[in-house]
Parts: sequence; C-alpha cells; structure tokens
Amino acid sequence: MTHSANQLLLLLIVLTDFAVLGTSRLGACIRWIALQGALLGLLSLVAGGEPTWTAIPLATGTIAVKAVLLPAFLRWAIREAAIRREVEPLVGYLPSMLLGGVALGVAFGVAASMPASVRDALVVPVALVTLIIGMIVLMTRVKAITQVIGYLMLENGVYLFGITLARRVPFLIEVGVLLDVFVGVFIMGNVVFHINREFDSISAANLSELRDS
Repeated sequence: MTHSANQLLLLLIVLTDFAVLGTSRLGACIRWIALQGALLGLLSLVAGGEPTWTAIPLATGTIAVKAVLLPAFLRWAIREAAIRREVEPLVGYLPSMLLGGVALGVAFGVAASMPASVRDALVVPVALVTLIIGMIVLMTRVKAITQVIGYLMLENGVYLFGITLARRVPFLIEVGVLLDVFVGVFIMGNVVFHINREFDSISAANLSELRDS
C-alpha cells in the first residue's frame, strides 16, 4: 500500500512539473507549485514506510512552507505587480513541453546508470526531471515571478533527492533547506516589488538595472 502511494505521489509530482511548463497564467502556476509542495510533504511522510517522529514534523513543515506560505507570498507579489500572465516566453509552450519530454527521458536514462544503492525506484528520475524542468522554466520565462516558480521547482528536485537519503540525512539539514528556500523566495519577492515600482514591469531583464536609492 505504501509503495503504491509513493508511486502515485511521484507520478502526480511529474504531472505538476508539466502543468507549470504548459500554462501561461501565473495564478495557475502558483496553484500547481503549491500542489507540488503538498505532494512532497505527503511523500516525505510515507517514503520511509511507517511515519517516524522526524518524518511527521518534516511533512507538516514542508506542507506549511511549500504549499501554504510561499504560494501565499507569490499571490501577494502578483497582486502588487498587477500581472496575470507570462506574455512572451523565450520558448513557446509547446516546445517547452517537448523539452520537458526530453528531460523526462534523460532523467530515466541517468537514473538507470546509477548504482543500485543510490537509485531508489522512481524517486531519483522524478527528482532529476523536476530539477531539469525547474531550470527550463528559469531559462525560458521572462517574468521574474515565473522564474521564482522555476527556482522553487529546482529546490523541490533537491528536496526529492533528500528524501532518498532520509534515513542518513539529519532532520536539521532538511529544515535548513526549507529555510533557505523561504529566504530565497522572500528576497526575490522584494526584488519583484522594486522592479515593478521602478519600471512598471516585472521582466527579469530589469534586474541588472536596479540600483540602490
């Protein structure tokens, strides 16, 4: 039962990766990344079999930060910036989906070449494809908020790798990862606010033009 739950959660995580790639609406992107955060929290709870005293608070903290706090912060950012869509991506949505398909194939190929002691069923390829798709979003989207979502996906891939080592990685390291991503998104949100105030646009191209007042 636990194995089936793991497989289902991992499949849903991959679907959220492709959902972010295939939509232009920032609100939808935020909902998908929030769902991905909730799925990661549930996965960290059941990945090691029976929940342990460390898994339960980790899952709770993951859901609270990734599925509630950070999405709420991003929703605030798009309200402040008064934008709704990623209008002109550097790579179109259909080509992005094709790149995602290539990333999925590469992820399974790389995972298959890993030693059996490291490879953990679907977890490693799903972690790899989430990392790669996060990088695709970072490199192909113009809006700074969408790039923050790409950064979150990138971190989610790292988090998935941490789940494969859950019995060997101390609990505080996982908590530190959550803190790092929260601080990173807080800083990016502040940058987005200043971009919008100075330029009436949240294009990431304006990042290099920000100066201290």
